[in-house]
Amino acid sequence: MAIAPLFTPPYPMRPRDYGRPWQGFFGERLKNVIYGWPDKAFDTPYLRRDVMGYRIHFAFDPDMIGHVLLEHKENYIRPGIAQRIMAPVIGNGLLSAEGEDWRKQRKIVAPTFAPGAVAGMAAIVANVAERQVAGWDKDAARIDMAVAATRATSDIIADALFSSDQRLSVPEAGRAIDALLASGGQARLSTLLGIERFDLSPAMRAGRKGRDYMRANLTALVRERGPSGGADDFFGGLIRSLHAQFPPDQAEALAVDNAITFYVAGHETTANALAWTIYLLAAQPEVQARARMEAVAALPGDPATLVDRTPYLRQIVDEAMRLYPPAPRFDREAVAADQIGDVEIKPGDLISIWPWLLHRQRALWDNPDGFDPERFAPEAKARLHRHQYIPFGAGPRVCVGARFAIVEAIVILTHWLTARRFEVPAGFRPDPVGSITLRPRGGMPLIVRPV
Repeated sequence: MAIAPLFTPPYPMRPRDYGRPWQGFFGERLKNVIYGWPDKAFDTPYLRRDVMGYRIHFAFDPDMIGHVLLEHKENYIRPGIAQRIMAPVIGNGLLSAEGEDWRKQRKIVAPTFAPGAVAGMAAIVANVAERQVAGWDKDAARIDMAVAATRATSDIIADALFSSDQRLSVPEAGRAIDALLASGGQARLSTLLGIERFDLSPAMRAGRKGRDYMRANLTALVRERGPSGGADDFFGGLIRSLHAQFPPDQAEALAVDNAITFYVAGHETTANALAWTIYLLAAQPEVQARARMEAVAALPGDPATLVDRTPYLRQIVDEAMRLYPPAPRFDREAVAADQIGDVEIKPGDLISIWPWLLHRQRALWDNPDGFDPERFAPEAKARLHRHQYIPFGAGPRVCVGARFAIVEAIVILTHWLTARRFEVPAGFRPDPVGSITLRPRGGMPLIVRPV
């Protein structure tokens, strides 16, 4: 049964009505994309707005989302403006590529995240989690669990995909990623006008510095390894495969593009999911106690099968990603004219899909702002619309690392819960901030006690 009354975790204030489009370029709405959505938006399946010459269709209806991401996927591509924003950071890697380039790259990386390969990486995840827990204070301590999650997932990505290269685990790399994500997620006027490189605001200057740091280090790593790829790991296989299918200069550039894509995306989204999940558990001691019992019983077994042996913990993670989706929004651009129900789509129109709003639509979820893991019990999950819950996207471009992210989150949480109890400090309420990802502003400080 659901917990009664349901715990309602924090979300940004909801004004009475939509603001003016230009307000999104200033103040808190610039810094936080989930801020300022009015209460009525959570009862609205569709909204159209015209912003600075762009016609934007906001789709919060599962059927409309399925039309765009699956049934008519060929007509909806990554928007040109999004590619322009992210090109200096991730170039033409898997996340931004289109057409044949995307298909080739997806085919190259897919085997790394196949079920058997992910099972093989579970032991790496467990080793990192064990080392982390062993390093925690034996007495009660206040720990920023957002930082702890980021350290764990960055070490895992470095170990699992890049042969533990230390350049990917130093604090400077974390700060560079923070700056990249903060600048890349802001809808700035300079970006719409195509002059973002002249934007001298602190956020954009920091973002460019972070970009240069990451690209310089990963370019050096690619060149050190050479066309042979060096070590027999994910990165080595990626380099070899790219050189087999692309000219040398293009293969090197794509290796750098994909290295930064998988390093950033590979740990950032999972780290945020972990931070929000452990907060929800800390805020609900009864739920935490039940999850701990399951974790303690499961931990002695093979890390590769922990997901299968911790079904309740999986429900909790799913519910955490419903309330706090790792990527709060993503967009597509129409190539040709289309009709979606009564909505006319013109070439160049943008379709903006917001898991943040979709996952809280009142027509789709009972008490959508409440925390209830039973929504994802097998019988309840089976009743969900195919495109009602999309924390990893949907269609052919669904996150290739989704399976790995779930295994990683479950293995880490199992170790955390087995070793410690978590409490919310008096008076603390996390503040969710959306950019490219969805983070807790200022971190997630929790009281961590021995069991």
